[in-house]
Amino acid sequence: PLSNLDAALRVQMRMEVTKLQKQLGTTAVYVTHDQVEAMTMADKIVVLNAGRIEQYGSPLELYEHPANIFVAGFIGSPKMNFISVDPVDQHGAATIGVRPEHLRIGKEGEGWPGTVSVAEHLGSDTFLYIDAEKQGMLTARCIGEFNLKAGDRVWLSPDPARLHRFDKDGLTIRT
Repeated sequence: PLSNLDAALRVQMRMEVTKLQKQLGTTAVYVTHDQVEAMTMADKIVVLNAGRIEQYGSPLELYEHPANIFVAGFIGSPKMNFISVDPVDQHGAATIGVRPEHLRIGKEGEGWPGTVSVAEHLGSDTFLYIDAEKQGMLTARCIGEFNLKAGDRVWLSPDPARLHRFDKDGLTIRT
């Protein structure tokens, strides 16, 4: 419902609708394809895929413990990185997922080697789109200004405690 508004008005309207709903003390059902709206306005989210419920829970439950690859890829901005090549074998999964903010980046060292393809410097955050040789294109989020540019060589290390593991059917493997 808010997608036709400019960015600033969209943020303001999300706050106003949320405040109004709380003031009225009533349940509201809000349907949106915009996951930012869902994450910022909801107490509970129902993620649907082709009319089927994939997962139900609080925004943070869905973000931190997605039930499957569909939910993991839908919740979060930028979306989760999925890797289904060599490193996966060591984690006992068909696919591993790592959120952009859970990738450590170094200009040298250990980890997955790659080359910065695009660097988006936003002031409060820097988004790096990295062509990791064996893992494919990965997105990394750095807090604040991170001084890298296209063409720079980097090494990526996922936070092992924050890895998401998925089986061959795309379901989360619980540890």
